[in-house]
Amino acid sequence: MGNTQESKIAKPANGTSRKAVLTTGQVAKICSVAPRTVSKWFDSGQLRGYRIPGSKDRRIPVDQLLRFMKEHGIPTDGLELASLGVLIVDNDPGFSSVLTEALTAGGDYSVNVADSAFEAGILAQQHHPSVIVVDVSLHDVDAKNLVKTLRSNEQLTDAKLIAVSGAHTEGQCQSLLQEGFAGFLRKPFEVKQLQQLIEKVTANGSSPH
Repeated sequence: MGNTQESKIAKPANGTSRKAVLTTGQVAKICSVAPRTVSKWFDSGQLRGYRIPGSKDRRIPVDQLLRFMKEHGIPTDGLELASLGVLIVDNDPGFSSVLTEALTAGGDYSVNVADSAFEAGILAQQHHPSVIVVDVSLHDVDAKNLVKTLRSNEQLTDAKLIAVSGAHTEGQCQSLLQEGFAGFLRKPFEVKQLQQLIEKVTANGSSPH
């Protein structure tokens, strides 16, 4: 990324706060269990929360998770993992660095960076991000295959995909959304635009299905 783009990706949006509502994937990570275990807790009524209208996605308020953990003797140390996991896939170190610094500044996001689809696969398996921001212009990124791979992995099936690119046409952008991406941003963009899109796709249950 050149200096012009770095100047546009400057500061995180003001007023962000730690998420009061968590996804099943986040709860699974906090409690060190599989996402399907969290779903069973939810469906049985042991863990209270709600479903996103028109979606199968579940959301669990932090206070309800804390209550559940105390009632079942689960250590609450893991609540520090409540920050939203984001994986950035881009081969421009400057771009990734500015995004990472801005997103992590407020404590709402934990960020990992990969410079190839191969490395992204490894990091996704290790960290189970809630959101994957990927430059779909990378030579080794196959958008359709990426969606298929994620949906076939139980640990990553709820992850939201956000595509970024400075080269894609409007028609190509629409194709990405149809293939399963939850959102798209054209480079260059401001960090607050990415933050707003992350908030949108994780809060309203936008599903890549």
